Amino acid sequence: MAKKILFFFTLLLGMHSLHAQEQEFKRKIELTTFVPKGQWIVGSSVSFSEYNGKNYQFLIIDNITTDGYTFKVTPSALYAFRDNMAAGVKMSYKRSLTKLKDVTINVDEDNEFEIDDLYQLSHSYGGIMVMRNYISLGSSRRFALYADVQIEYAGGQSKVITGKSESITGTYATNKDFNIGLAPGMVAFINNYTAVEVSIGVLGFNFSKVRQVTDQVYVGERSLNTANFRINLFSIGLGISFYL
Repeated sequence: MAKKILFFFTLLLGMHSLHAQEQEFKRKIELTTFVPKGQWIVGSSVSFSEYNGKNYQFLIIDNITTDGYTFKVTPSALYAFRDNMAAGVKMSYKRSLTKLKDVTINVDEDNEFEIDDLYQLSHSYGGIMVMRNYISLGSSRRFALYADVQIEYAGGQSKVITGKSESITGTYATNKDFNIGLAPGMVAFINNYTAVEVSIGVLGFNFSKVRQVTDQVYVGERSLNTANFRINLFSIGLGISFYL
């Protein structure tokens, strides 16, 4: 009798094991072709900001009177060499102007500094090689995530002038930057050919070198290497692309 009971339990365990093997777990992840092979993606992002302030105070800085603007444009062209994979180039140009008047820095009662008539103008330009991977959201053909692997080389010039008449002084600087990074984002189609893109600031490595000349006499150089692996939600970029 004991042998029959043992055989019965052994048979049940075997059937349960066979049933578990037949019920293999599947995640049911669907890979949808969001951007087909052979498609061109052409687009651009443009941003412009203007600011001004009068008698503004911030911490130890008093009487800030300033105005200026920042303008940036980034055209791009990519080609889908396989489904959901594209490669191409981007170009960037940025120009900014800042004017400061009557700025007072109060460290304490015995230390007070004033900055008057400061003028700064800078512009930069660069080329970017891009490899993009689209990640579909289920079976949606309208929304998707993407990740751009970017290699950028950029250069620029800037000048800073302070003072008036005989007390005027100025600094001219040139800079070169090399960046390797990852830029995640999201794309949403408005119609079959037009899409809006939202991207976050580049994560990765930056190598820069600056050379400056002050009053055509003093020369200085500075090199800086940085790594950034934090997502900055305040560096969100908006753009529009056409899928041809």
